Amino acid sequence: MLNPMRRIFVGCLLIAAAGSYSPANGQATLFEGARLITGDGSVPIENSAFLVENTQFTRVGRRGQIPLPAGAMRVDLAGKTVMPAKVDLHGHFGYQHDWDGTMAKEYFTRDNLVDHMERLAYYGFSATIGVGDLVDRSDLHGGRTNWGNVPLRVRDEINPNAALFRTTGPGIAWPGSGANGHPSRTDVPYPVTTVEEARAAVQDNARMKPEFIKIWVDDRGGRMKKLPPELYLAIIDEAHKLNIPVAAHNVTLADAKLLMRAGVEGWLHLPVRMGEVPDDELLAIIKDRIAKKDRPNMWFNPGAGWTGSSREDWNDPLLRETVPAKQIQEQWGDYLAGLTPESVARARQSLKQMGTTNALKLKAAGMKIVLGSDTGQIRFFIGWMGQLEMENWVWMGLTPAQAIVAATRDSAEAAHINSGLVATGKSADFIVLDANPLENITNSRRINKVYLRGLEVDRTALRAKWQKRWPNASPR
Repeated sequence: MLNPMRRIFVGCLLIAAAGSYSPANGQATLFEGARLITGDGSVPIENSAFLVENTQFTRVGRRGQIPLPAGAMRVDLAGKTVMPAKVDLHGHFGYQHDWDGTMAKEYFTRDNLVDHMERLAYYGFSATIGVGDLVDRSDLHGGRTNWGNVPLRVRDEINPNAALFRTTGPGIAWPGSGANGHPSRTDVPYPVTTVEEARAAVQDNARMKPEFIKIWVDDRGGRMKKLPPELYLAIIDEAHKLNIPVAAHNVTLADAKLLMRAGVEGWLHLPVRMGEVPDDELLAIIKDRIAKKDRPNMWFNPGAGWTGSSREDWNDPLLRETVPAKQIQEQWGDYLAGLTPESVARARQSLKQMGTTNALKLKAAGMKIVLGSDTGQIRFFIGWMGQLEMENWVWMGLTPAQAIVAATRDSAEAAHINSGLVATGKSADFIVLDANPLENITNSRRINKVYLRGLEVDRTALRAKWQKRWPNASPR
């Protein structure tokens, strides 16, 4: 993992190099009057005030409690609701063109990756972790893939109007059983078949200083050989020797127990899926790790996805501003045509069942729910899928307040990002909303403004840039 002091140093250099973006040239700003959801689950602060200086929150309270510093700006947010920006721990960025639905390795350029970070910023995300990224790696036979270093370059940048990017590198899997879907991604993970290759892959991946090492433990419905225990246990052991966390994509209860006992920290999806559910033994392993402080900070992505959304949700302006109607129709037309009030009700009941029998059991045992949208694959529009994921947690059984905490504070903590809270010392990353998401979680789409690192994201310019590329469409 990149040394925190190095990140601060690199960030300061990049900010200073950006001219008007320098915090030294910035003006302190006092925001007043909003209903403030701080992100820690506490009661919102009505008629709030918070001061932003040099990219961070420096004071938080009520209107009238924080004096306006000399030379500072004042912004009136009366009638608005403010919540922290969200963080997404599971995205596949760089490969996709949202405007025409195509994917290719050739798209994985700095400009395209930054564009994807801008899309996240538009939706109110402050940071993300790319998983299965296209970056030069060993082929495990003495050669290299020569895929370049775009993810590592963008990781060390701070770009105006863009979320921060972090990377896991390519990840590790049995050949062919890793990233599936579009063929541009299927050969990206390290393909390991022996314990020696597994340890060598970890050592090479470690050179990239990944946020965590992802492993795929999935036979893809019987179509592929699954990464066996002797290999994934060797990966975990080698990674932990190097003080690198491991996050798993797995399916079965039996694998979940072995992975949990071995000290895996994160799960990209539910740890137990496809009809199986956590049993008392798995829950006991979780509780035992927490009691023994044995890598106790465990998290998972529930994978609630889009299934609880209605046809009206897919007509929301937030989506239509960022993705052309033609693409929505091509990728989702058949699905949307089949949606009825009855089918939506059944989907929401399934989410509730999943929460009762699976996700909420894991949460009660001590695991943290964090946002991981699995976005960036043709149909999975960047930003929109993360938004729906958070909303569907409420159908799964969380309250709107719990969903916001999970998508902001808990996700930022799991990603080791100084964001996700409106609190002194945190990065000033927040969303100004026209309605209260605690009353209805879909109000979190009613975005009026987004601020990252204390500066307003130019959503109008981003929208115009994207819509200019749309076929047979003029900017709105």
